[in-house]
Amino acid sequence: MPEAEDAEVEVEPGDDADLEVVADADVEEVVADVEVVAGADEDAEESDEEESTPAKATDEDSESAGFVIRDDDEEDAPAQQVVTAGATADPVKDYLKQIGKVALLNAEQEVELAKRIEAGLFAEERLNSGDKMDMKLKRELWWIAQDGKKAKNHLLEANLRLVVSLAKRYTGRGMLFLDLIQEGNLGLIRAVEKFDYTKGYKFSTYATWWIRQAITRAMADQARTIRIPVHMVEVINKLARVQRQMLQDLGREPTPEELARELDMTPEKVVEVQKYGREPISLHTPLGEDGDSEFGDLIEDSEAVVPADAVSFTLLQEQLHSVLDTLSEREAGVVSMRFGLTDGQPKTLDEIGKVYGVTRERIRQIESKTMSKLRHPSRSQALRDYLD
Repeated sequence: MPEAEDAEVEVEPGDDADLEVVADADVEEVVADVEVVAGADEDAEESDEEESTPAKATDEDSESAGFVIRDDDEEDAPAQQVVTAGATADPVKDYLKQIGKVALLNAEQEVELAKRIEAGLFAEERLNSGDKMDMKLKRELWWIAQDGKKAKNHLLEANLRLVVSLAKRYTGRGMLFLDLIQEGNLGLIRAVEKFDYTKGYKFSTYATWWIRQAITRAMADQARTIRIPVHMVEVINKLARVQRQMLQDLGREPTPEELARELDMTPEKVVEVQKYGREPISLHTPLGEDGDSEFGDLIEDSEAVVPADAVSFTLLQEQLHSVLDTLSEREAGVVSMRFGLTDGQPKTLDEIGKVYGVTRERIRQIESKTMSKLRHPSRSQALRDYLD
């Protein structure tokens, strides 16, 4: 799979045969599903096949004029189906029925469409270059660009079933099936734009990589309540695969040490990755057979104030103010500011000295004298009871 979205996917010649088998099998599998869902009659299928059969260019046309716009080019575009009646309540079924009306392509048709797409892109680039050209050439380039867009849509619609077959493998992992198909379609569009027919590989082989990348990237970004970076998701998935394999081999859950040896990482790292892979649980999850209680009812609120402690703290404040009232106004003010009894922010000797217009040494003397008074049993006894 390509590492980045804009990176081209290079397919090695040695891997082409295997990938083509997988891709063809996927297409055949989903074709069967679509045929069952679509239920289209034979006449409709034959008419669609006739409309979707691209006209083959003759050797004379290709050699003398390159890409030639012919009248029968309009006939090879897939029929545009608009659902106005007969739609069901199942959107998946309706979607499969729609994509099943476009015939599959063979290798020659894929190459023909790819050539038209390439010609359309070149014509569009010429039109946007700003070069001076006569109206006849502009008109020809415009028609070639439009033909390239039609060929692109045809290649896309003919391979939508490949996206469905690949999206099936990722169901039940946090995203809806139609959402997986939608993300896979974005990867298919990218594959159509970057497909190089000159390398000789089938389009389905090349497109499979882009479709898988689009789906897995979307799952990494959207499937979890708390987003995890893509590289960490890959580590989590690898750990899960190794853990399942070792469970089958050992007949028990593997320990973090055993997983660490298998994955070439520390046991602490294994435990950390396992924590990242946990799914969050809703506090409103019902519990019990009747579902009359929720999971949140069993979770302690560590920040909640205990009523008894709140009452005790209020009484302590009242008692403390009563003790401070036995002191002079300056003594009570110095102690209150020094220990932050008023605003919760203790102040330094210098700050208090500026308030009263005296030196910090004088404030220290007042503080020392006041604390001696407060330690006297006549004042401190009422506060000692709250220390227990």
